[in-house]
Amino acid sequence: MQIHPTIAGLRAALKDAGRIVFVPTMGNLHDGHITLMRKARAHGDCVVASIFVNRLQFRPGEDFEKYPRTLEADCEKLVAAGVDHLFAPSEEELYPTPQRYLVEPPVEHANILEGEFRPGHFRGVATVVMKLFSIVQPQAALFGKKDYQQFMVLSAMVREFALPIEVIPGETVRAPDGLALSSRNGYLSPAERAEAPRLYRILAGVAEAVRGGRRDFATLETEAMAELSAHGWLPDYVAVRQRIDLQSPPTEGPMPPLVVLAAARLGTTRLIDNLEI
Repeated sequence: MQIHPTIAGLRAALKDAGRIVFVPTMGNLHDGHITLMRKARAHGDCVVASIFVNRLQFRPGEDFEKYPRTLEADCEKLVAAGVDHLFAPSEEELYPTPQRYLVEPPVEHANILEGEFRPGHFRGVATVVMKLFSIVQPQAALFGKKDYQQFMVLSAMVREFALPIEVIPGETVRAPDGLALSSRNGYLSPAERAEAPRLYRILAGVAEAVRGGRRDFATLETEAMAELSAHGWLPDYVAVRQRIDLQSPPTEGPMPPLVVLAAARLGTTRLIDNLEI
């Protein structure tokens, strides 16, 4: 695997690379990331990963400074997964001047759910991914569905800008007890880690109720949040939404494909998860 700290070096290395498949990350890689890397191999000739902790998507007071930087261990995992090139720029390389040109997703996509609790987050995500797309120029890119709203926003961005990139989803990878793998799971204490799978169990219960015919979505959401609160969580939301745009589903008539999403704080750690219905 070749490691490239500069844009010029990466572009030179990819000049005759064939079909490029790209997997952007912020590092601190776990099995969910590695599953995406291995899946990428089936979609092209050259697999490119990136590691960059993007300041633009963090609000003041979030965990930008303490976000784990584990480049050496990450590189070992990427080599084992068969990645061909790693783009690992410094902040000065990717943002040599303040990034004043920004990608602004529509408010109905960016200001709901995660966006309500993390204003500006998806502007930061969309901006850095657009810039990485410009640098790498892939023909395909993989994103995990654990960050469901992110996947929706980036898919819509690619579609509306007519970018020549196939966006490929990766299914959420879970621990045996159901907890979705996340770089932030490492913040959990042993007691919190034992409690954390409850989030997935609650999502599964909501999904089962909807499949069973319940359409009182607001009541289901309220019940789920109350159960989390009763076990020491601080929930931000539990929401049943349409997969295509994460808007509220109809309560009558034909039902589009749905997803139930949640975000809640356990101790000092904020966890997100979702489950398609």
